[in-house]
Amino acid sequence: MKKDIGVQQAVFPMPVLMVAAYDENEKVNVMNVAWGQICGSDRIYLCIGKGKKTLSNILKSKAFTVSLADKAHMQAADFYGLASGNTMDDKFERTGYTAVKSDKVHAPIIDEFPVAIECEFLEELDTEYIHGVVGRIINVKADESVLAEDGNVDVMKLNVLMFDNYRLGYYTIGEKAGQAFEVGKALL
Repeated sequence: MKKDIGVQQAVFPMPVLMVAAYDENEKVNVMNVAWGQICGSDRIYLCIGKGKKTLSNILKSKAFTVSLADKAHMQAADFYGLASGNTMDDKFERTGYTAVKSDKVHAPIIDEFPVAIECEFLEELDTEYIHGVVGRIINVKADESVLAEDGNVDVMKLNVLMFDNYRLGYYTIGEKAGQAFEVGKALL
């Protein structure tokens, strides 16, 4: 029997996304975004609240990168969610991480995170109920260490972080449970 537990952010898993953009002086800012998702074959949507430094940078530079946080870099990923670029001028520098310029869009790639999605800003969504940005995915870069033999990312090698809204924890992926678009065919 199910029990009422009230209004909660009840979707699990949530991604742990590192969103990076340059400001008007080419200074790097990174924020942790859990409310983001693919919204088309070459589109990504990020819920970013008004007033965030990274949002301001995206709107000015018209580009951003989204990196997948992994277990090896969990401390910095969490820090990027705790600290504000509006009040901490050296937020990125405090981690000692390295940013390299994307060769596809005008945005930094945080070298330590194993996968970076290079995005061109498309639209700011600002309604009564939602605020965020939509970007066009121009390219994805991945460290060779997380690639499978077929050249695609192997999520078991990636050790990606997932956020748990229920208990405020970070988790990594477990074993593969089945093959998508195959396990349901028996019911067709």
